[in-house]
Amino acid sequence: MDPRSEVLLRQVELFRGDLLLAGLPADDLLGQLPRAHGWSWHAGEHGTLIARFAERSQFGVSAPERAFDSAVLFLPKSRELTDYLLQALAARLAGRELYLVGEKRGGIERAAKQLAAYGKPRKLDSARHCQLWQVTVEQVPAAPDLHGLAQRFELPLADGPLQVVSLPGVFSHGRLDRGSALLLEQLGNLPNGHLLDFGCGAGILGAVIKRRYPHSTVSMLDVDAFAVESSRLTLAANCLEAEVIAGDGIDAAPTGLAAIVSNPPFHSGVHTDYQASEQLLRQAARHLQPGGELRLVANSFLKYPPLIEQHLGKCQTLSEGDGFRIYRAVRR
Repeated sequence: MDPRSEVLLRQVELFRGDLLLAGLPADDLLGQLPRAHGWSWHAGEHGTLIARFAERSQFGVSAPERAFDSAVLFLPKSRELTDYLLQALAARLAGRELYLVGEKRGGIERAAKQLAAYGKPRKLDSARHCQLWQVTVEQVPAAPDLHGLAQRFELPLADGPLQVVSLPGVFSHGRLDRGSALLLEQLGNLPNGHLLDFGCGAGILGAVIKRRYPHSTVSMLDVDAFAVESSRLTLAANCLEAEVIAGDGIDAAPTGLAAIVSNPPFHSGVHTDYQASEQLLRQAARHLQPGGELRLVANSFLKYPPLIEQHLGKCQTLSEGDGFRIYRAVRR
């Protein structure tokens, strides 16, 4: 059981009614709270929840339409995303309780101050290196306009400017990260065929690939619903069309790919986690056609070349700088 869930269950008498659990972990919390429903924006966790608790979890960027008496937000990493989620929940809870739970190292004490916009917050519990806060919603906000909260910016590229739309919570929100900037310089001569942007984030790499290779089928994959929505908005802003997939890791990707291009994810909440990246390297060959290519950016200190060569083929370093390297390998 996730320690944040354990803290909630220490106060289980508060959560007997119709409860919305927003950003909940994929543990047994729904089993312990039979009148609760989940709202998840992590495709993998949502899939696990649906498999165990059919029809009791919703995936997406908007709160479920169903009524609820109170809500718990499991603190996300991003302050901007926390603002949006708290406002979306508080708008539905006039005179009722909104709870916030999170790890101390995740910044729960700082985030609890964000509750003050809706009433007087109070700390209910502190255990398992986590805290639980509560506010009765007295100042009821308007429902937030998620698209209105997007950061929109323009990337000057050699083949013309690219419009980028980034929603709260998306990796490198509102800016181009250094790794993607380096990878953008190494997108020439991709093979013809079906191309995949793995871990698409705000959709920068996928949109650039589609524009440069208009006759190729392009798919974009991310585990996060806000990234998936950002990628769709970025494509639309540039009058481009591509398939955008919400899925947990490379197992959710199409097969028969000509190339996989990736700035792979390495964070899960407040934790550093290289599992998705390492799984990509181990499984890429299953999704690439013979002669298909993997091209990715990674921190220079990561020992990826031996893993790439073990599972895919000879690893070539195309470029390096700012603490990153661009690797290329062709399936044997």
